[in-house]
Amino acid sequence: MTPQARGHSADAGGPEYANDENETMRLSTAVERFLAAVQLEYGYSEHTVRAYQRDLAWFVSFAAASDRDDLASCDIELMREWLWQRQQQGLAATTIARNVATLKSFGVWLERSRLVPGNPASRLRAPKAGRDLPRVLADEQMRRLLARVEARATVEHPESLRDHAVFELLYAAALRVSELCTLPLSGVDAEARTVRVLGKGGKERVVPYGGPAARAVDSYATLARPALLARAAQSQRAAPPPSDHGALFVGSRGGRLTPNAVYRMVARELGEETGGGPRGPHTFRHTAATHLLNGGADLRVVQEMLGHSSLASTQVYTHVSTERLAQSYRQAHPRA
Repeated sequence: MTPQARGHSADAGGPEYANDENETMRLSTAVERFLAAVQLEYGYSEHTVRAYQRDLAWFVSFAAASDRDDLASCDIELMREWLWQRQQQGLAATTIARNVATLKSFGVWLERSRLVPGNPASRLRAPKAGRDLPRVLADEQMRRLLARVEARATVEHPESLRDHAVFELLYAAALRVSELCTLPLSGVDAEARTVRVLGKGGKERVVPYGGPAARAVDSYATLARPALLARAAQSQRAAPPPSDHGALFVGSRGGRLTPNAVYRMVARELGEETGGGPRGPHTFRHTAATHLLNGGADLRVVQEMLGHSSLASTQVYTHVSTERLAQSYRQAHPRA
């Protein structure tokens, strides 16, 4: 939020340019005063102040390198040149947009402080951030990954049975990691092969899952989960034993399995597969949604399964399918 938005606005006619001293002020001096103001007077968060500090340090360095490090040279052309250089460095649109926001806030402060006759950043425009397509595993990659996890699942190692069930259910039901970790044991209907999960905004939905996930979840729930809880109770004999909190997935100490633990196990397995992009459990959700659409599932059915409130959120997976089709076409068609 800019100083102007926080109530430090000028009179309707605008402030007058203060004095000749401002014409010889260094840009770095003005930046130091601005950072002190946003931190001490306006109460900005430490995170925002650090972001402003980084952005403006780069801006000042750019101005000094071009011999325009006096405040009088701080105009929209200098700002645009710096932003253009940042874009040529291949920085993300979101980073450039943050740089623009920093300059706008700095420009407002300069004008309100009567250090310049007008806001030099008033006509800057942030670039539109493109939406990156989510990482999606190919069918064969998904089969190979799940087969690898299943091969390690043994009764002697309860965690391996749990991990297998986690992977199968993440993919089969396209769950968010938060939904998986808070899923109660009572939320599993083994006969109907469905799970009842609590999604964003406290919205409850029932999601189906298939045979492989059913077998993995059943093996874990009947064999591994009791073993994990018993082992945790035995290791904590000096302290009160962990209570059965009712969560389906438990950790080695008997508590709920945490999202961080799921992230770590998923990251290890995704690291074995080719392709860049995120290595978190959301990749399984993206993959499941895309595979459903590729298999002919109706878009609104997938929307309901994912728990999206807007169809637009689900439509991104049609873009993934289209992009994959385009890539295959370019690679395979002789006249692509």
